Amino acid sequence: MKKVYRMEDLDCANCARKMEDAIRKIQGVESVSINFLTQKMTLEAQDDRFDEIVQQAQKACRRVEPDCRILL
Repeated sequence: MKKVYRMEDLDCANCARKMEDAIRKIQGVESVSINFLTQKMTLEAQDDRFDEIVQQAQKACRRVEPDCRILL
């Protein structure tokens, strides 16, 4: 499954790259791309675990940038 999410309070491109790296390490993630300019994240992951993976991605983003949120 592939979905696009809006990001809120993403402060810099470097943070976006760090978030991508952290999310890629989550088991079941096929691809992830975070665009700082458009404040969007494109996530492709296993269908059967997609909701769980999104929750783990949110936690990974908060570790990098505590104020940043993925808008579901």
